[in-house]
Amino acid sequence: MISQPQQQDASYTAAIPAAALGSDRKLDVLQETARSALSQYGLPPDCAVNLINLSENATYRVDVPDGRRMAMRLHRDGYHSETAIRSELAWLTALRNAGVVATPQPLAGRNGDALQRVDHPALGRLRHVVLFGWEDGEEPAITAVLHRPFETLGEITALMHRFTRSWPRPPGFERFTWDFDTALGEHNPHWGSWRLGMGMDSQLERLFGRTVTLIGQRLLRYGKGPERFGLIHGDLRLANLLVDGEAVKVIDFDDCGFGWSMYDAATPVSFYEHEPQTADLIECWKTGYRRVLPLAKEDETEIPTFVILRRLLLVAWIASHAETDLARSMGVAYTEGTAPLCEAYLSRFS
Repeated sequence: MISQPQQQDASYTAAIPAAALGSDRKLDVLQETARSALSQYGLPPDCAVNLINLSENATYRVDVPDGRRMAMRLHRDGYHSETAIRSELAWLTALRNAGVVATPQPLAGRNGDALQRVDHPALGRLRHVVLFGWEDGEEPAITAVLHRPFETLGEITALMHRFTRSWPRPPGFERFTWDFDTALGEHNPHWGSWRLGMGMDSQLERLFGRTVTLIGQRLLRYGKGPERFGLIHGDLRLANLLVDGEAVKVIDFDDCGFGWSMYDAATPVSFYEHEPQTADLIECWKTGYRRVLPLAKEDETEIPTFVILRRLLLVAWIASHAETDLARSMGVAYTEGTAPLCEAYLSRFS
């Protein structure tokens, strides 16, 4: 059985608004903060520390003069509590140790703890930082031939789901819940309101609103039984996969939490839901999934619901993360491109 998840505390909140620092200065401060964390892991100060991604968190590649390479994640202030981060690390480590899937390995600091805190005068508050062993591989591109990787991903996802159903979670385990209310609801959704999407107008808002209503109705009927709702990765998009020969590795568990298992079928096509090959790729995913677990007809039927839910959730994410390169690259076009997907969903399921 899947027990009810604990709610995250709100004690680790931002002391200084992000807007208080200009974008260039913000990047400098984050870089300086990441570099200052090197000593806590016993690393020399002359390591090369280069930003590779800035989204919820800032992620850096750390190159040590002796040839070692690591990935450092400097956590966004106020998003996850210390307990939630430790819970994430416990799960991805358990998956790795059990041989379920290759995941990044958290590395202990000099005090023996994988989770460190680091300070900077401009931040006004300690930040959480985690150092991971480097994982080789390349992010798959949507333009590549992805049928085999998606089959492998489906199989890996099923292995993760099967493992997690019987995995004894540590006491106090804490992660976000990703359900209808926390994704598209009107009260405090995790990534903000879809109504604030870039380029939103009254016509789009009406169309999206009808779609959201239908999603809510269908998911209410679908339910949250333990065979459908549990601990999931929650962000298996292409940017969080590494293809290394025949292996598909899973990284970035920052959004893992309690949600519908079939949501993990929708996230691999994130930002590419409109591409013509999406339907075929999801079929490949299902083929791989069935190698490990049965896929009920009700689950298959609802995958399009999770695809459009994810699309609208990303409309909200882009609006609330407008400062990121990814959000800027998607912008208004992503909101407008969501309209035909909503029309097709309404036509199919209304």
